[in-house]
Amino acid sequence: MELRHLRYFVAVASHGSFNRAAGILHITQPPLSRQVKDLEEELGVPLLVRGSNTVKLTEAGELFYEEAREVLARADQAVRRVRGEVRDEILRVGYAPSMIADIMSAVLARFKSAAPRVRLELADLSSREINELAAKGLLDLVVSPGISVTKGIAGFQLTELRRVQPVLVLPESHPLAKLKRIPVERLRNLPLVGLAKENYPEYVQGIRGMLKPFAISPRFVSLVNDGVSTLFAELEATQAAAVLVEGTADIMPRTLVTRPFSPKLASAPVMIGLPATRPSPHAEMFARILAEEARTP
Repeated sequence: MELRHLRYFVAVASHGSFNRAAGILHITQPPLSRQVKDLEEELGVPLLVRGSNTVKLTEAGELFYEEAREVLARADQAVRRVRGEVRDEILRVGYAPSMIADIMSAVLARFKSAAPRVRLELADLSSREINELAAKGLLDLVVSPGISVTKGIAGFQLTELRRVQPVLVLPESHPLAKLKRIPVERLRNLPLVGLAKENYPEYVQGIRGMLKPFAISPRFVSLVNDGVSTLFAELEATQAAAVLVEGTADIMPRTLVTRPFSPKLASAPVMIGLPATRPSPHAEMFARILAEEARTP
């Protein structure tokens, strides 16, 4: 299989037309069509559904398109590196750790193995910071609570990565820590610590929405603005509790514990975002690995 065939296929798939791809590649349409057909015959599966003026990817084509783009990106990078035209690339990821803490180590291991020359810049950010930095073009990929991006992020395409279950986080010495499951009714008048609106505008609104079906209004005695690390310290100091998500257990101190609710509260969506136009191949690779790990039982 030649790289030329991959380039032709990717060009056609990206532009949705043999005519447009031929113009970009500066060749005529008949040889371009023949090269893509040769690739399909070599693979033994159809990659495109051909219309009168446009083409669409088949299911196999969708899969092969993503892989082909990564192969071409690595090949182009290798050529530029040999010519001394490129330094190590940087991938800037802004994320809320509790949303993906349980899968992050596996994701990082796979990505670093696949792209060892890419320098990852991982930023633990609040919801407000993720939205602002992404909108300014200072992030290549974002992972954020779904409710915090209901209006979208300018210039980013968002999709649901997973859903996470709310849990109660509390000191191991807290009376409720003796229970294996927390009856939702026990949240009535229970002192809670939460995340403040300035940096986490979705938090209080989201908790209230989860508890509304149970006719419970959360009683927040403290709201912190500096993130979950400060929230953890506040829990230990006040012997209060907090409603967070299940992934929090992977990043909190051992003096705290998590307990699921009974009945379960509504799950919370986690969104992943890439630039809507020309996302970097490495950002796409990182997003794909995240999605695969999120689906792993």
